[in-house]
Amino acid sequence: MAAVAGASSSLINVVALSGSLRKGSYNRGLIRSAIELSKGSVEGLQIEYVDISPLPLLNTDLEINGTYPPEVEAFRHKILAADSILFASPEYNYSVTAPLKNAIDWASRAPNVWAGKPAAIVSAGGGFGGGRSQYHLRQIGVFLDLHFINKPEFFLNAFQPPAKFNSDGLLKNAIDWASRPPNVWAGKAGAIVSAGGGHGGAKSHYHLRQIGVFLDIHFINKPEFFINAFQPPAKFNSHGDLIDEDAKTRLKEIILSLKAFTLRLQGKN
Repeated sequence: MAAVAGASSSLINVVALSGSLRKGSYNRGLIRSAIELSKGSVEGLQIEYVDISPLPLLNTDLEINGTYPPEVEAFRHKILAADSILFASPEYNYSVTAPLKNAIDWASRAPNVWAGKPAAIVSAGGGFGGGRSQYHLRQIGVFLDLHFINKPEFFLNAFQPPAKFNSDGLLKNAIDWASRPPNVWAGKAGAIVSAGGGHGGAKSHYHLRQIGVFLDIHFINKPEFFINAFQPPAKFNSHGDLIDEDAKTRLKEIILSLKAFTLRLQGKN
């Protein structure tokens, strides 16, 4: 796949992605309206809605000899060929939705096909109208090299009168399912550990802690555990088992701290 692409003509090709898979999604409705508006009053620009529901959950085992599953390859080609991106997504637990994050992650696999694209975000939902998910998406965009417009901003409370729409209008996925009423996360003690490249997944901790505010999960603050899995000496064997003794000691400290905090929340200490 070529590293760069763009429209050969003066027509600007915008790919629109909805973070909601619901049949009557308000965010899909925003995209439909954007398409209608562009056809009627914006010359030199066309918006194409691309469905992200066929994408499998991200699993690097599905990457074989530098290729991806057919659905993923097709999606990546759509993003690569686009001149710019329009995101429309509700807010789930203070963050972007699981389907959208999954799509973002697939298209960020090497070569990153988001890089250098201009982008805009719109959202519809309750409360702040998805505003907090936009801030997370902007933060993710820094790493992806997406260039979001700053103004104007658009977030719409879809449930506040007057009516805005008519009637037609997986770690993360697991979090969202368990938060459906009644929220089964509420009041639980939690701890976060991660392994990866660079900072060892540390930045994902901060997102998860922010999501935990809404979920009423009480995360331990100390100790923290994030480990660079690729920096010598080896931390894991070929089966993914932790073999680094220092890391095992630190992990044990996390477990002991979680135990103590759980007892504290239960009033048993």
